[in-house]
Amino acid sequence: MKLVEPPSYSSPSTVVFIGRNRRGQWVAQEQNGLYGGLFVSRAQAIKYVLFENGQHSETIVELPREIELDMGKSPNNIVSQRAA
Repeated sequence: MKLVEPPSYSSPSTVVFIGRNRRGQWVAQEQNGLYGGLFVSRAQAIKYVLFENGQHSETIVELPREIELDMGKSPNNIVSQRAA
């Protein structure tokens, strides 16, 4: 039996940002900080997001500039962005 953690609660309208950080790792971060992580590949980041958000690919926004995973307490500044 495979144990699987249930998805985090999120509404279909919640936006999730994905992109690369300055070290080249892929970052996925839900806009309100409910979930996120670092990934080796874009495909793994997207797979994770789709699992967490109930297969709503329309809510994924891939950023063209660097982003950093922010696990801080401020939900208003979840994704720190730097001009590429």
